[in-house]
Amino acid sequence: MSEHIAPRKLYFFVFFSLLILTLLTWQIAYIDLGKWNTVVALVIAVCKASLVGAFFMHLKWSASMVRLVLFAAIFWLAIMITLTIGDFFSRVNVQPWQTSATVSQQMVPSVKR
Repeated sequence: MSEHIAPRKLYFFVFFSLLILTLLTWQIAYIDLGKWNTVVALVIAVCKASLVGAFFMHLKWSASMVRLVLFAAIFWLAIMITLTIGDFFSRVNVQPWQTSATVSQQMVPSVKR
């Protein structure tokens, strides 16, 4: 099994790209984008994680089986996030001033006789 040796310039380029993306994340945090702040921060984080995985972890030059395992893990993470979001949005919104009896009546469907 031969190892791939990347040029030093590539590592410096990736390092400075990560620094620039970190500074961009820091500056975006001070701009009010409303609900989009989290989305923009996560997109930048995914870009940084992709750079680290591709170059520092040598996934760019790895065997196809390793890539398959990586994409299977990402796919599984997407499934788990989707199920969590579905569970979160399907719950009843309970306010602190509501009693447990009121909440349980809302959760039980009414049966007409």
